[in-house]
Amino acid sequence: MLNPNEKIEPINVAEEVSRSFLDYSMSVIISRALPDARDGLKPSQRRILYAMHDLSLFPGRQHRKCAKICGDTSGNYHPHGEAVIYPTLVHMAQPWAMRETLVNGQGNFGSVEGDPPAAMRYTEARMTHLGAALMTDMDKDTVDFVPNYDETRTEPTVFPAAFPNLLVNGGTGIAVGMATNIPPHNLGEVIDGICAQIDDPEITLDELMKHVKGPDFPTGCVICGVSGIKQYLETGRGSMKVRGKAGIEELKGGKEQIVITEIPYNVNRATLVERIASLVNEKVLTDISAVRDESDENTRVVIELKRDGNPKVVINNLYKHTAMRLITDGPNCFLSRKRTPAISSIGAMLCCAALALSCVKRRSAPKRSRVTSLRSLISTNFSELFADPPVAMKPE
Repeated sequence: MLNPNEKIEPINVAEEVSRSFLDYSMSVIISRALPDARDGLKPSQRRILYAMHDLSLFPGRQHRKCAKICGDTSGNYHPHGEAVIYPTLVHMAQPWAMRETLVNGQGNFGSVEGDPPAAMRYTEARMTHLGAALMTDMDKDTVDFVPNYDETRTEPTVFPAAFPNLLVNGGTGIAVGMATNIPPHNLGEVIDGICAQIDDPEITLDELMKHVKGPDFPTGCVICGVSGIKQYLETGRGSMKVRGKAGIEELKGGKEQIVITEIPYNVNRATLVERIASLVNEKVLTDISAVRDESDENTRVVIELKRDGNPKVVINNLYKHTAMRLITDGPNCFLSRKRTPAISSIGAMLCCAALALSCVKRRSAPKRSRVTSLRSLISTNFSELFADPPVAMKPE
């Protein structure tokens, strides 16, 4: 039944679908999938860290249950369920997923083999030093704040970011019509590169590559060639061939074994071992007698060879048939300072430098204002302040 007070207007379905889909696409791009170049965070990550800031979970403080952190994030800033917030929190605490972790976890936070983390009621967390460094001087009017989803609190639009988190930890995300796949880099190299960019805004790519030599993956691996690195630094697009590191150890009796100590980034170690074992059973790799995973915090996969096996041939076959060698590609797409999608690694550095300069200017603005007021007061009352003292005050 229609309400007599309701008004029905005819619309063009095609136009309405197009408009609604465009609004949805922009919401996914800006508010969900792509990281901001200034602090390298997606909105969900930024809200989790800000909720931890509200709880004073700084380095050196006591850990708090992840259920509390996820609950506060969901109730105060991120209008989604705790079940989707917790994986984001876990990801920021995994050293094999983040080049420099932002969250210090206590408990079972999963493994590089794909084991799931414990439930949020069993794990605890607090910020790392770098996680806290993203919010340095945030209380000194260095960034803008906006109302949260129900307008009961305010949250920062971006963190001051004392270090270039986007390039250090990279980021992946799938939006509507675009995606991002930014590899992680070495913290010291990126800071040196940004300092060189600030000192010389016209720095060339070759000079910049003297500081930023390429990606630095947390799981290690070898990048084959520098052409792909130069291409993605220059254009924001490109592909790189990466492969794990395998060595040869000699055993007693003249036998040899292959030891894998590094695997490509985002490769599941357990899946890799299973793939090698299946290739042995399928007679694709015929020189292997046994495969053992002796890894702890560090990767160590031992492949025993038959007495007549050629280790170099086996290593080449591992690169050919398994995930020991991969081609990583994808655009380095992110939100620029004006919150519009952009593709450029050099642009990311410029955004970090621009944010650092703007935060310094905003932080020093009150000091400059007080100095200006003091100067104005002195110049206005100069004659009174520095005139000869009255006769009664002159010393005899």
